[in-house]
Amino acid sequence: MVYFYYNVNGEVTMLDAYYKKPGFIVDYRHSCTVNHPDISDFHLHSRFEIYFFISGSVNYFIEKKMYPLKYGDLLVIRNNEIHKPSFLDNSPYERIVIHFDPSIPRIFNTENYDLLNCFTNRPAGEKNKINLSEKQKKEILDIFKRIEILNGEPSDEAKLLKLTAFIELLVFINRAFNHDDAVEETVNMPKRLQPILDFIENNLEGDLSLNRIEKEFYINGSYLSRLFKKHTGSNLHEYIIYKRISRAQTLISKGYSCTQACLMSGFNDYSNFSKIFKGTVGLSPQAYKKRIATNR
Repeated sequence: MVYFYYNVNGEVTMLDAYYKKPGFIVDYRHSCTVNHPDISDFHLHSRFEIYFFISGSVNYFIEKKMYPLKYGDLLVIRNNEIHKPSFLDNSPYERIVIHFDPSIPRIFNTENYDLLNCFTNRPAGEKNKINLSEKQKKEILDIFKRIEILNGEPSDEAKLLKLTAFIELLVFINRAFNHDDAVEETVNMPKRLQPILDFIENNLEGDLSLNRIEKEFYINGSYLSRLFKKHTGSNLHEYIIYKRISRAQTLISKGYSCTQACLMSGFNDYSNFSKIFKGTVGLSPQAYKKRIATNR
């Protein structure tokens, strides 16, 4: 659930929202898990995400790319980019993840400096991974450590220090993003799979049944399903659903009505669309549209 707080003029004050719910507006988590599922769900949030990989045997899927992860890899993911980890074995999986409301950093933007540049100033599914030097890895871990220490402190002083550390983190990430000219390292998707992913991307409003894809690419549906699951760890139908919800998010953000976004994303039944949207994003289409309008 998203919380908004209003000033005397009825305007949302995001700093008030942060001080009331600092653990939600800037949600910091340092986790380590074992015994990973064979199939992991795609993720699609209403907030932005910062992801720092520490350990495990993981490839990370974002949109149409698969990134092999190593210690210190940093991922930046905006709210309409679908993503998921794909586990290669049962090695302990440790990572630091921050989900945050983009309205907070926008407060600190200037005419010439955008704290969200590394999230928004790139095509979807491109330049999500930022390569860090050993020195940069130590620096970012120091910022994470400060946020982690402050995260559970209830005082306003701690909340303020956490927020300043978070803003410092975004400045650090943008600097790294702007100076990262390393060749992007990805896991090659099978030649038969890549054009199908492109076809799905370009035909979200149309028929994307397995039967249609079979006929379009002269490929056996069962083989395609196995191929997709092998290389992403999830099923093709779920991927299409998430891509359609992502498209709907984008359309709503551009000012289309929820009904228009439903139809233009390939959903024929609004009730079903609304249910899937809320289950995926965490907000109903109407609430998401209201949030977008409020944060502008």
